[in-house]
Amino acid sequence: MPGPLENKRVILGVTGSIACYKALDLASKMVQAGALVDTVMSYGATQFVTPLAFRSITHREVVTDLFDPDSTYSIEHIELAQRADLVVIAPATAHCIAKLAAGLADDSLTTTVLAATAPLLVAPAMDGGMYSNAATQENMAKLRQRGVLIAGPASGRLASGLIGMGRLLETPELLGHIAYALGKDGDLAGRTIVVSAGGTMEPIDPVRVITNHSSGKMGYALAEAGRDRGAKVILVAAPTGLPDPALVEVVNVKTAQEMCDAVLQRVKGADALIMAAAVADYRPKNEAEQKIKKSGGDLTIDLAKTTDILEAATGDFVKVGFSAETQNLIANAKVKVGSKNLDLIVANDLTDPDSGFGVDTNKVTLIDRDLNVDELPVLTKYEVGHRVLDRVSKLLGNKTG
Repeated sequence: MPGPLENKRVILGVTGSIACYKALDLASKMVQAGALVDTVMSYGATQFVTPLAFRSITHREVVTDLFDPDSTYSIEHIELAQRADLVVIAPATAHCIAKLAAGLADDSLTTTVLAATAPLLVAPAMDGGMYSNAATQENMAKLRQRGVLIAGPASGRLASGLIGMGRLLETPELLGHIAYALGKDGDLAGRTIVVSAGGTMEPIDPVRVITNHSSGKMGYALAEAGRDRGAKVILVAAPTGLPDPALVEVVNVKTAQEMCDAVLQRVKGADALIMAAAVADYRPKNEAEQKIKKSGGDLTIDLAKTTDILEAATGDFVKVGFSAETQNLIANAKVKVGSKNLDLIVANDLTDPDSGFGVDTNKVTLIDRDLNVDELPVLTKYEVGHRVLDRVSKLLGNKTG
C-alpha cells in the first residue's frame, strides 16, 4: 500500500512568520513522500523566505500574487484549489487565522482556501500572547466548528525569547497530522484499535532490569498505519527511543504487568487488539529494595511467569499476535494461533538480517485462524503494518457483515 502522501496534491500555504524556514523542510519531506506540492505564499512570507527556495524544492511554480500576469496560476488558482487533496497552512499567523475565520479572500492564499473543497489543516505559529488572546482563540474555535483541522501549536522558546504556546510543530509531527487529514475517512474510520509496542522492563533492583532488544518500531509503524486509515489508535508502549506518533493516544508502561493492566482496560469496547510488543515471559520473583552489590560468587535470581496478555484478553474484537522466533518459525506460530485464540498471527524470523529488532524493514509470514500461510516479501515496517491492517479491516467487515 502506498504511503499516505503518495500521488497526493497538496497546497502548502505559507504566511509571514519567522517559522517560515520550517515550511521549507515540510515541503521537502512531502515531496520525498511522493506528494505534488504547490506553494502559495502571502506577502509577509516572502519577506522571510524567497519563493525560489520553495520552487527549488517542489519543482513547481510558487504563487505569490493573485494578479501577477506572468503567473500560470494567477488566473487558474481556482482550478488549482479544486484539484487539491489537502490544503495545509504552515505556518499560519494570527492574522491569517483571523482572515480565515472571517471568510476573507484578499490574497492568493485566502482566495485559494475559499475555493478549495479539500480538507484544510492549519498549523498556528505566533507569539504566546497573540496565541492566548481571546480574539485568536475565538477565531480558532470558529475554524474548528467548520471542520478545519488544527495542528498545534507547541510550547517552547519563541522568537521573542519568551517561553510559551505558539511554536510551529516540528516537521515529523506535522507530517503525522497531514497523514491523518488525508486518511481520516479511510476503511478503519470509526474503529478503535489497541496496539502494543516495545520491550517490557522487569526490575531486579532499583538499578537493573531484565529486558530485550525490541526497538518498538513495528508497533509504532502499526499505530501510524492505523491512524492513516482513520482509526482511533491507542498505543500501549514500553520504553523506546521513539517519539510519540501524532494523533495517537500513547499509554506509557514499563513492566509486563503494567502493560497487561493497560491493555485489558483499554481493549474494552475496542474493535481490534494487535500485540506487537515483546513482553517478558518471566520477571524476577522478588525485586530488591536496594542495589544488589557485587560479591565474589555467582548471583541467582528466581523468576516468576508473567501473565500472557493475549490469553487474558477476551471479547468480541479482532485479536492479532506476533511471533518472533529463531527456529521452527511456522510451526511455533501455528501453535500460538490455537493456544491464544488468535484471528491472525504475524511471524518473523529474528535470524533474518532484514527482519526483527532495530531495523526499519521486516519479512513476515501471516497465518490466519484456519492456519493458512501467507509469506510476505521484505517490506518496510510501515508497509507491513498496512498488510496486517488489510487483514484486520477484512475481519472487521466479516464480523459486522
